[in-house]
Amino acid sequence: MKESKLSVKIDGKSYQVEPGLAILDACRNVGIDIPTLCYLKGLSKEAACSICLVEVTGAKALMRSCVTPINNGMEIYTNTERVRNARRINLELLLAGHPKECLSCDRSETCELRKIAFDMGIREVRFPKTSKTEFPIDKTSVSIIRDPNKCILCGRCVSVCSSIQSVQAIDFSGRGKASKVTTFFDQGLASSVCVNCGQCLLVCPTGALTEQNETEEVWKALFDPDKFVVVEVAPAVRAAIGEEFAMPAGSLVTAKLAQALRKLGFSKVFDTQFSADLTIMEEGYELISRIKNKGVLPMITSCSPGWIKFAEHFFPGILPHISTCKSPQQMFGAIAKTYYAKKYNIDPRKIIVVSIMPCTAKKFEAKRPEMKDAFKYWQKDLNLKKEDEFYDVDYVLTTREAARMIREAGINFSNLNGEDFDEPLGISTGAAVIFGATGGVMEAAIRTVHEVLTGKELEKLEFNALRGLDGIKVCEVDIQGLKLKVAVANGLSNARKLLKDVGDNKSPYAFIEIMTCPGGCLGGGGQPFSADGEAKPKRMETIYQEDRNKPLRKSHQNPAVNALYKEFLDKPLGEKSHHLLHTHYSRRQEPL
Repeated sequence: MKESKLSVKIDGKSYQVEPGLAILDACRNVGIDIPTLCYLKGLSKEAACSICLVEVTGAKALMRSCVTPINNGMEIYTNTERVRNARRINLELLLAGHPKECLSCDRSETCELRKIAFDMGIREVRFPKTSKTEFPIDKTSVSIIRDPNKCILCGRCVSVCSSIQSVQAIDFSGRGKASKVTTFFDQGLASSVCVNCGQCLLVCPTGALTEQNETEEVWKALFDPDKFVVVEVAPAVRAAIGEEFAMPAGSLVTAKLAQALRKLGFSKVFDTQFSADLTIMEEGYELISRIKNKGVLPMITSCSPGWIKFAEHFFPGILPHISTCKSPQQMFGAIAKTYYAKKYNIDPRKIIVVSIMPCTAKKFEAKRPEMKDAFKYWQKDLNLKKEDEFYDVDYVLTTREAARMIREAGINFSNLNGEDFDEPLGISTGAAVIFGATGGVMEAAIRTVHEVLTGKELEKLEFNALRGLDGIKVCEVDIQGLKLKVAVANGLSNARKLLKDVGDNKSPYAFIEIMTCPGGCLGGGGQPFSADGEAKPKRMETIYQEDRNKPLRKSHQNPAVNALYKEFLDKPLGEKSHHLLHTHYSRRQEPL
């Protein structure tokens, strides 16, 4: 039996509210916005910031609204003089111990602490600077910088890392003024089990967590007349970067983005969707080979570098189940510095590959020691020495970093008319577009695997059972009597549930897709900071709309990919593909 609604008064007005809510949620549900810095709906209720205080009739002390349950007959006041003064004092105390670096902080425009201080009318801090301990900045990770001095101890990052990702790379340590969020034994992110996903960045209200900024290195490359600088753009970026320029969430800006990047000075503007189609060819044929030759099943996708590092740390026993295919980012780099360099007679040592990704973990992936296969390809022909080594992908920019560069160049993004990507590495199909959404890699693979095995066209290309933001999605695909059970894990805590069965040899699935970030790449740690709770669903619909608009919607139909095989690679899973497009993974330190 459904519990009846509660009768409450908020700021003198009567409301009927759902039972079981905290005061904060009940007030927001009726249109009254109580400020907070530490609260995350459905996840974090640390009550650490004390900004969400309210006055409740009959209670002597002010109440933290995020953890105080609402009761029938309650009278709540959200904006009395007492409430306002207490909130301001608590906020000023936070500001007193906070670095005054707003002009140069990466989070200046999106800092929640700065915004809430402005909204609450704080124009001066009446308290002297607190004697908070000065902590060293952790720059050990190639993906993420931690500045504990800007941390307000809200606990959001700890909650996300633990509850959403089940990684637990960070936690609270110390007491009093020595309190901070850090890694085990304070050893730095690079030496921890951190998977570089950047979900902590998305929830941090200040500049305590930021990505490693590579924009200056990219500017230097663009201004170097001896370099041939190409850029590749991930599918999820085109559905989100518009938000950085005050466009509605989910605005599709593919053509505008291509034109903006060309204006920045890139020699060629390419599309990671080209190599997403290439990934499906290799991964699809790998799955077919495993099925036909009784190989290791289930096979698990390898496009998400955060999940790969997660497996290397926590589930090393299942590494043989992971596809040997590189991610689209890494396949692109290898092809750009071999096939493309050869086709257009460009010295591969002069090619700089920049990728624009929705993901902070891609920075880590690009610097993995395995990712130098283009160098190995040319080593003998060009008589290259160890000191000549180069990576397949040189620099990785997040969606946010790319937007910063566009703003720096004074480009009016929203007014651009739009241009196409350059050929041949800018040609793609609808199957590649949906890589950006959770379930998209699986759906794209099924489209190709089904037609390769049967020789017949699929009547319906959409697999709705694999779409959406559910934690785990499953589907059974009938391929001429061969019934393949497949599953999609959305976020690492959900992946953990599937991986336990794989490790115990109890998994009923033939193929599993794992995306590190909730929502897939659309919700990646390098995406725009969004206060809009509907941003991910809107971005997702944009991705599926672009798929529907594409004249070709299956990876094996991509003419540029087919030409690549004919002119250079020979065939999927061939010898050249093996050396350039596939890799291996290794056990990392055991989590303690």
